[in-house]
Amino acid sequence: MNFTTITNFIDKIGKIANLSEKELKILKTARREHTAELKVNENKYLAYRVQFNDARGPTKGGIRYHPEVDLDEVKALAFWMSLKTAVADVPYGGAKGGITVNPKELTIQELEELSRKWIRAFHEHIGPTKDIPAPDVYTTPQIMAWMMDEYEKIKGEKSPGVITGKPLELGGSLVRDIATALGGVYVLKEAVAKLGLTEKTVAIQGFGNAGMNAAKILSEEGYKIVAVSDSKGAIYNYEGLNLNEVIKVKQETKSVVNYSNAEKISNGDLLKLNVCVLVPSALANAITVENANDIKAKIILELANGPTTPEADEILHKNKVLVLPDILANSGGVTVSYFEWVQNNYGYYWDAQTVKDRLKEKLVKAFNSIWEKYSSNNYDFRINTYLLAIDRILKAEKLRGNLK
Repeated sequence: MNFTTITNFIDKIGKIANLSEKELKILKTARREHTAELKVNENKYLAYRVQFNDARGPTKGGIRYHPEVDLDEVKALAFWMSLKTAVADVPYGGAKGGITVNPKELTIQELEELSRKWIRAFHEHIGPTKDIPAPDVYTTPQIMAWMMDEYEKIKGEKSPGVITGKPLELGGSLVRDIATALGGVYVLKEAVAKLGLTEKTVAIQGFGNAGMNAAKILSEEGYKIVAVSDSKGAIYNYEGLNLNEVIKVKQETKSVVNYSNAEKISNGDLLKLNVCVLVPSALANAITVENANDIKAKIILELANGPTTPEADEILHKNKVLVLPDILANSGGVTVSYFEWVQNNYGYYWDAQTVKDRLKEKLVKAFNSIWEKYSSNNYDFRINTYLLAIDRILKAEKLRGNLK
């Protein structure tokens, strides 16, 4: 993903929404970009924090550790977070952070030192009322715990609301571990009801945290999971997979392809299966102009970030495939992060059912707001989702006096 792709899409939205040059400039300009060089055992690592738009509240977004992280990617993801928080209607802006590193090559001591140094580099720019980081690719609740601890040491006071995605023992929220998948299921169920679909077959590309949890939750809801995949390949059984067995095989052998009671297929073949629901929850750009016409699913639930290219979107819309876009479909994570921050700030913690009920209320409301627009124009669901988010951001900018 790169920032140019995103700005090109915003220009497209700008024509549809008749946005002024000033409105487009505000939408496409990051408020603040911070970079640093972190040194651990003579090795140097580039670190980033981009706070994109804070018109609707303090900025919010994860920190990713990955060898391919760079400023352009972090900026694109920070912009995306601005839209995601607006869609879910939580009182945040958008941010993102990262370190260019392969965390698998570090010892646990080096990982802790690097995480604490990220906080030392950026502590002046974050805080419970400024910018609230969270986990992302290859970052964990333990890393968030180290970061919160370092921040509190620097500030000399307890501040659990500075970071979300923490362990429960340090102020984390119940349901956070399944929030992305659960939020996606809430959105999917609304879409299924609106379309009047009765078939309940599902294929899931990607069997990491989000994909595996989505499979479990959908199975409990009466859906039949017929295919799943990971980086080694995919498995398919139209009668339905035994999820408990698949999960056991994945944990024991590191791949779902070693599950015996299914046909082995490719990740590409999984996308083309004749199922009701397709859930891309792995890589960006999985659905492209090359394969969009082969997709037979009625609904695509994007749990991954950016799994569908803009060109593929147009084909899918023409073929009457409803794409539930990432900035809505996977916004359960940031919504429960918001709930964690609220609980931290007033020192009272909710039970799991309360978190689930409030998550459902937020995302059902978001879906219905978009559906109302989608039902009244000829644009696809993603464009209508962006229109809603951008409208909310620009209204906040106008109320602040940044737009006349």
